[in-house]
Amino acid sequence: MPAELLKIHPLNPEGRKIQHAVNVLKDGGIIIYPTDTIYGIGCDLMNRKSIERLCQVMNIKPQKLDLSFICNDLSHISEYVKRIDTPVFKILKKALPGPYTFILESSSRVPRILDINKKTVGIRIPDHAIPRAIVSLLGNPLITSSIKDDDIIKAYTTDPEEIFEDFKHSVDLVIDGGPGNNIPSSVIDCTGGQIVVMREGLGDVQQFL
Repeated sequence: MPAELLKIHPLNPEGRKIQHAVNVLKDGGIIIYPTDTIYGIGCDLMNRKSIERLCQVMNIKPQKLDLSFICNDLSHISEYVKRIDTPVFKILKKALPGPYTFILESSSRVPRILDINKKTVGIRIPDHAIPRAIVSLLGNPLITSSIKDDDIIKAYTTDPEEIFEDFKHSVDLVIDGGPGNNIPSSVIDCTGGQIVVMREGLGDVQQFL
């Protein structure tokens, strides 16, 4: 059955539409949604069958799973990461919500959820109302990956209707929150003694150096 294309206001998401997206996730569905960087594809972190299906859609082996968690706020991440040192917490508090993925040491809960020995986890708190509203209502993070394009010049698809055509037989819901960006998040590794910029994308990475 083809996916549904659902328009949601990017600044003031309609509650009933957010509830519909959450219902899809709770039923084991995979959704595509906008963020403050590029469009993402994800599912409920607590649904292992959905994660297996997401891996199939993205052509990723579960053992090689290297996806990020979309969270609602800083308090939301405490269950999934080890104790955060004060200097790192200050960085997170200043930068989030924002276009950054922070690599942190995972808590003991993460391997139990994913059934994979994951020592680190990528944490995203996007500065975008739609994914944060979804996660807030769902009560769990989304486990997520970026929507990439086969076009070498255009690495990331920005048009939600184009994304829908590409993925309508692979996912359950595509949320149209307007045109996406074509620059991914900056990836910041906080697991060592020093902050390391692993990928420079959107956002000011000079503040971490």
